Amino acid sequence: MRTSRHLTLALAALACNLQANAIELSENLALVITPAVTSDYRSSGISQTMGDPAAQLDVMLSHASGAYLGAWTSNVEYGYDWEKDDDFGTRQEVDYYAGYYWQISDDISLDTMYSKYTYPGESQFNMSDIIVTLEAYGVYVGGKYSIDTDDDQLTSYIGYRTQLPWDLGLDVRFENVDYKDDVFFNADYSRARQDYDNWYVSLNRDLLGVTWGLSYVDTDLSDAECLSFSGYEDLCGTGLIASARKVF
Repeated sequence: MRTSRHLTLALAALACNLQANAIELSENLALVITPAVTSDYRSSGISQTMGDPAAQLDVMLSHASGAYLGAWTSNVEYGYDWEKDDDFGTRQEVDYYAGYYWQISDDISLDTMYSKYTYPGESQFNMSDIIVTLEAYGVYVGGKYSIDTDDDQLTSYIGYRTQLPWDLGLDVRFENVDYKDDVFFNADYSRARQDYDNWYVSLNRDLLGVTWGLSYVDTDLSDAECLSFSGYEDLCGTGLIASARKVF
C-alpha cells in the first residue's frame, strides 16, 4: 500500500541462471515456480503485513533470449481504515511483470522490467513501476519510477551481492524512496519531508533443496513519521526477518 515492493526474487537472475531448476517447456522456454514464506513482508523497509508472516508465490516464464514475464502474489494486512471506519478490504497483493535481462558479459548485466501491482478489493492502491538495474562485479545500482500515481514517486538504490565462505550469499542494499510530496510528518505536524531511506543486510544459504534467508531491515523514519504515513508507528523500524523459498 503506497509503497512499491521489491520482488522477492532476483527475477532476472532466475531467468538466466536457474534454468537447471526450472521446468523446461521447450528448448528455449522454461517455467520457474517459486513458493516462499517469510516472517514479515517488507516493502522498502515498511511492513505490508502488520509485522506478521506472509506466504508468497512467484510463477515466471523465462526465455533463453533473456525475456521473461510472470506473476507474484502475497498476503497483506493494512489494519484499520480510519477514513471508512472499517478494515481495509484487501488481504492480497497480486503483481504482474515483464522484462528483459541482458547478460552483457560474465560480470555485467542490465535488467529492465515493468511491474503492475494490484490489490483486489482496494483498487486505489494499484500502481505500476518501471524498474532498471545495472550490475557489474557484484555492485548494482538502479531505480524505480511509478508511472500511474498522482505524484512522480522515484526510488533509487545501490547494493552489493557476493558469495561468502560456507556457501553463504550476502546482499547489502541502501535505498531512497522519494514521493515528491510531503507525506511524512512529525508528532505535531509542524515538520514534514518527502523522502526516506531504508536498508537491509541479507544472508542466504541453500540447504536440503531450500534457500534459507535471514535479513536485517531498517529505515530512518521516526515512530511519528511512520504513524503519519501508514497509520501505525511500529511498521517501519528495525526488523530481523527469516525466509525460506524453493525453486521448481
